[in-house]
This record gives sequence, structure tokens and C-alpha cells, in this order.
Amino acid sequence: MRLRARLLGLLLLACSACSRNEVEPPPDPPSAAASASAATAGPLILARGVRIVRAGAGADASRVIRDERDRAKSDGRDLVVYVGAKWCEPCQYFHKAALKGDLDGDFPELTILEFDLDEDRDRLTAAGYVGEFIPLFAMPAADGRASERKFEGSVKGNGAVANIAPRLRKILGK
Repeated sequence: MRLRARLLGLLLLACSACSRNEVEPPPDPPSAAASASAATAGPLILARGVRIVRAGAGADASRVIRDERDRAKSDGRDLVVYVGAKWCEPCQYFHKAALKGDLDGDFPELTILEFDLDEDRDRLTAAGYVGEFIPLFAMPAADGRASERKFEGSVKGNGAVANIAPRLRKILGK
């Protein structure tokens, strides 16, 4: 009898611990497909600031640049073609500043299409992206070739970014 009473007491205690007033567990997160369809329902919002896109190897530079220019334009961004090299000191300073976000305030909608002179010299020359010095920054024309709005070279050392930024603003028309 005592065993029955104890079991009945435990059963009542267990039932009283559960109630409909408890908070329901959160629903499972939406699937990737549901997230993708929700994302296509409205405009795509992209992060602001400088974005560096590395140009892939091999393809015709004018075509790569034209395609990236069209993509940037549809995203409401400006595109500048940047030709640098791993060994170029001003290039290193500029690249580090861009990656750290130091240029985001000055260039909130800038996409930089990056080429390496040592790897891409022939295809850049064919597309008109030539100069005596690097870094080279150029606004692409509608056909992907280099426009007249460009500049090249910079000072070495900590002053490189301060030397490049106003000239970059100028070719962007800002």
C-alpha cells in the first residue's frame, strides 16, 4: 500500500511539473532553401566599404573587367581596376589599409578588381592597362578596356595610402 501511495505521489508530482504555460521551444531554423527564397523576395543588401575582388587567371582581361564592371554597377558600386605586385611596397600598404577597413569611410561603394602585374602583364597590356609604375589604378570603359581616367605610382612607406586616396577620389569623380 505504501508503495502504491509513493508511486501515485511521484506520478502526481511529475504531472504537476509539466504545464502548458511553459515556454515552447523555439522552432527549427529555416532551411537553406527557405532562406534562399526569402532572400530573393527583396533587394539584396550588400555591405558597405571597399571590396577587393581578385581577377581570375587566364581569361581575357577586357571580358573579366567588363563583367565585373556590370556586376558592380548593378550593386550600386564603383569599379576600379588595380594593378599591383607582391613586391611593390606602396601596393602592400594600400592593400593592408583596404583589408583593414581603413578606406571604407572614404570609399563606401568601391569595388577594386585586382590584377598582379607579374602574373597578368600580357592580358593587361592587351586591354590597355599599361604604365611605367605600379600601383596602377584605372577606371574601365564600357568595353572593359582602360579609360583615360587613371593614375600610377605612389610614394613608399607609411605615406603611400595618403598619397593614393586623393588621386583615387579624383578618378572616381568624388
